[in-house]
Amino acid sequence: MIRFDHVCVSYPDAAEPALRAVDFTVPEGELCLLVGPSGVGKSTLLGAVSGLVPHFTGGTLHGRVTVAGRDTRTHRPRELADVVGTVGQDPLAHFVTDTVEDELAYGMESLGLPSDVMRRRVEETLDLLGLAELRDRPIATLSGGQRQRVAIGSVLTVHPKVLVLDEPTSALDPAAAEEVLAVLQRLVHDLGTTVLLAEHRLERVVQYADQVVLLPGPGVPPVAGDPAGIMAVSPVFPPVVGLGRLAGWSPLPLSVRDARRAARPLRERLADRGPVPVVPPQKTAPVAEVSGLSVRRGRIEALHGVELTVRAGETVALMGRNGAGKSTLLGTLTGLHEPARGTVRVGGAVPHRTAPRELVRRVGLVPQEPRDLLYADTVAAECLAADQDAGAAPGACRALVTELLPGVPDQTHPRDLSEGQRLALALAVVLTARPPLLLLDEPTRGLDYAAKSRLVTRLRALAADGHAIVLATHDVELAAELAHRVVVLADGEVVADGRTAEVVVSSPAFAPQVAKVLQPGPWLTVPQVAAALADEARA
Repeated sequence: MIRFDHVCVSYPDAAEPALRAVDFTVPEGELCLLVGPSGVGKSTLLGAVSGLVPHFTGGTLHGRVTVAGRDTRTHRPRELADVVGTVGQDPLAHFVTDTVEDELAYGMESLGLPSDVMRRRVEETLDLLGLAELRDRPIATLSGGQRQRVAIGSVLTVHPKVLVLDEPTSALDPAAAEEVLAVLQRLVHDLGTTVLLAEHRLERVVQYADQVVLLPGPGVPPVAGDPAGIMAVSPVFPPVVGLGRLAGWSPLPLSVRDARRAARPLRERLADRGPVPVVPPQKTAPVAEVSGLSVRRGRIEALHGVELTVRAGETVALMGRNGAGKSTLLGTLTGLHEPARGTVRVGGAVPHRTAPRELVRRVGLVPQEPRDLLYADTVAAECLAADQDAGAAPGACRALVTELLPGVPDQTHPRDLSEGQRLALALAVVLTARPPLLLLDEPTRGLDYAAKSRLVTRLRALAADGHAIVLATHDVELAAELAHRVVVLADGEVVADGRTAEVVVSSPAFAPQVAKVLQPGPWLTVPQVAAALADEARA
C-alpha cells in the first residue's frame, strides 16, 4: 500500500539530508509505527506519504514514494486526498470550520459525497471517538485532547485507505488514548486500513504495531522490522522494554501482560525491599494558594470548589481526563481567567488583578501550544529577547536551550522546529526568568525519551533550588518519575490529592507500566528497580 524506494529528502542550506536511503514497504491492512529521537525526520517521512513533501514544504525528493499505486511526485496532496488521510502534530492547524460537527463533515463535502452518507459517517465517528456530547461545541472552546480527537475524526469520516498520524495520542488522557488506538485497531483489522503513525509515547502503541521503522539519527538510513527486534536495538523504548532489558528477558515484552508473565522471578527478588521514597519538602512557604475556586468559561463551569496549596520546592502533577479543568486551573494561576467564586493567590498577589510585568516575576507558564510564546524569526533572537525581558545575563537563555535541545543552530526559525523542539525552546524562554512558580501544560508532548530525561533533570534541579512546579499532564510515566504529589481533577473538581505512589498505584488509568508489571510492589520506574538490583549486587 505504501512503498518507499531509495528516498532521500534534502532542503537548501541544510547540512544533512532530512531523510536518506529510506527503503521499506507497508502492506495493506497493517499498522506501521515510526520511532526515533526528536528531529530525525519522522514528520518529513510522514509528509512524503501525503504529498506535502515536497509539494508544500519545498526541498528536493529523490527516489519514489507510492501510495495505492499513485506516485506522490506526480500527484499533489489534493489528488491523494481520497486515499490518504493526515493528522499532524498540531490539531489547530488542521481545522477549517468552527464547530465539531461541521469539521467532521468538511472533508466529505470537499469530496462531494451524498448528504445521507455524510450524516451516517458523522454519527458513526461521533460514537467511535466519544465526541457525541461535543457535536455542537465551538472548536475554540475544546481542550487540547478534545481537539486531537476531532482532528482524527475529521479524517476518519472520509474513509481513507491510508491513515498518516503524527503523535496521535500526545494530548490525550490514558482512557481517550486507548479509545483512539482501539479505533485504529478496528480500522486495521476489520476494514483493511493501512496506518502509518509516529509516536513518542511508545508505551501506548508499540504492542499494537505490525511493523516498526526506526530512524536512528539525522541522515542515517532507517531500519524496519518486527517490533520486538527493533525495540531490542532502538535508542528510544518504553518503560516495559527498559525493564525487560534490565532483567534480561527474551523475547522482550511489548505489553504489560507479557511483562507480568515474565516478571515473577523479579517480583520475588524485590519482594522484601522498596524504592527510596521521594520526600516532599516539609513546611516550606506556600507559593500558590487556591481556596473555593470556581471558574466559568462561557456556559460551562470549568472549575468548582477547587482547593490547592503548592509549596516552595514542591512538584505537583495535575491529572485527569481531557476537559477536566487542568489547563483552566493553570490559566487562572496566571491571571488568564477571573474566578467566579473563591480566591487565588500567587506569591501574595491576586493574578487577574496584577500587571503582567509584575506577575511574570512570580509565575511562568509554558502552554500546550508553545508557538504562543515564540515571536522572533530565529532561535538566537528568541533567546536574546528572553534575556532582556528577564533581566538575565546575556547567553542565559541560550545555555538553557543547549541543555534541553542540543544541536539546534542559532539561525533556525522556530516554525522549522519539531513540536518537541519548539516546546523545549519555549520552556527555556520561561525558565530564563526563574519564576518562583513554574506551570507546564503537557510538557512532554512531542518529546522523545532522551529529551524527557533532560527535562526531568532540569525540573528536579529547579525544585531542589526552591521553585514550585505544577504540571498538567497525561504522561503517567512523567508523573511517576518527577512529582511529589498528584492531584486528580474530574469535571472541574479535585477527586484525589496525595503522594504520587499512593495516587497512581491505586488507579488503573494512571498507574505507570512498571507499577502494573511489579504490583503489588511499590515500584514506579525502571531507575528505581535498577538501583535496587545494583544494591543487591553490591551486597
